[in-house]
Amino acid sequence: MTPGGSSVRLSVAGTIYPVRVSTTHDPGHRPGDLLVRVGGVVFAVGAIATIVTFVPMFLGTEPLPSMAYALSMLMGVGFAVAGAGMLRDMAAQRRSHKAAQETGAAAGPGRSSASSA
Repeated sequence: MTPGGSSVRLSVAGTIYPVRVSTTHDPGHRPGDLLVRVGGVVFAVGAIATIVTFVPMFLGTEPLPSMAYALSMLMGVGFAVAGAGMLRDMAAQRRSHKAAQETGAAAGPGRSSASSA
């Protein structure tokens, strides 16, 4: 067993398979996570503002000030911010995958120093 990993037994249809689970990767801290969370909050504020601006129309009361309608635009802003966070995360994953492939190709079979000597 390697450091940072643990062994788990997986049972599928009565058969037990040993599975190695890595505990070194922390999926909670990716590059775009903060942008996605902030975008979700901004979107929620815009959605609430949109609902609030429709209420006077159904109740037959005086319309709200223009600022309430401006807050409704936060839905689009939040959507764009969350989208930017997802694109940032995808780019980071693509870079790490590409780097892993390049290091794997450099240390591939037939390239060891013992075989070239």
